[in-house]
Amino acid sequence: MFEIDRIIQMALTEDIGSGDITTLSTVPKGTPSRAQLVAKEDFVLAGMEVVERVFTLLDGTVSFEALKQDGEKIARGDVLAWIKGDAHTLLQGERVALNLMQRMSGIASHTAAFVAAVAGTDAIIVDTRKTMPGLRVLDKYSVRMGGGQNHRTSLYDGVLIKENHIAAAGGITAAIEGARNRAPHTLKIEVETESLQDVQEALDAGADIIMLDNMSLDMLRDAVGLIGTRAVTEASGGVNLDTVTDIAKTGVNLISVGALTHSSCAVDISMLFE
Repeated sequence: MFEIDRIIQMALTEDIGSGDITTLSTVPKGTPSRAQLVAKEDFVLAGMEVVERVFTLLDGTVSFEALKQDGEKIARGDVLAWIKGDAHTLLQGERVALNLMQRMSGIASHTAAFVAAVAGTDAIIVDTRKTMPGLRVLDKYSVRMGGGQNHRTSLYDGVLIKENHIAAAGGITAAIEGARNRAPHTLKIEVETESLQDVQEALDAGADIIMLDNMSLDMLRDAVGLIGTRAVTEASGGVNLDTVTDIAKTGVNLISVGALTHSSCAVDISMLFE
């Protein structure tokens, strides 16, 4: 909750600044108001608790009645929640609340589309660190609400050896050995590979997870066959809704999709006063 409050407070400070001039000059303080959040399109919902927190941080007396839950499929015209309180509070929190919920629901909806595209396979859709700076905790939560799973959160909670690490360390084997010697034993070691030769070297060095980066479908199938059950497989690169089904059918365990958080479109939600 601390991290979410920090995000909200930063957004409110950015938006309100020294005061909401329009509201202060047009609406008497203490004017009782009631507003509804209304869906303007179909989507998967995420961000209800965040929206409630926006208004309660502004004024602890605000009443928030949620009618829908995160992860729920929403239809155009659905009322998501009722908010009751001082009109000043509702008007000052409106844009921050909507901005956050619209982005979060967009990510959840985009993720749900990828999850649906791999249904019937064993592949799991996961996100990446390609999140909006400062909003990672919300972005990754939204992926979960869409049915996906989270990759590592940040640089500190997982070892992911990529091409630049490999180049700097002097090769895949050297990089994995260095990680084994220095990283906590509780962390799994993942390494990025670009060829079957890389895959074999990663296996020989004892990688726990092998990322198959920008490989063709034929190479993905060969790599999955070579790895077997000796490591978890993750396909990455060139993944979109047109390609993800075929990628999943190669037998990979995980498919990481940066677009879930860097290219999702915000959904359309309005806050309307009664």
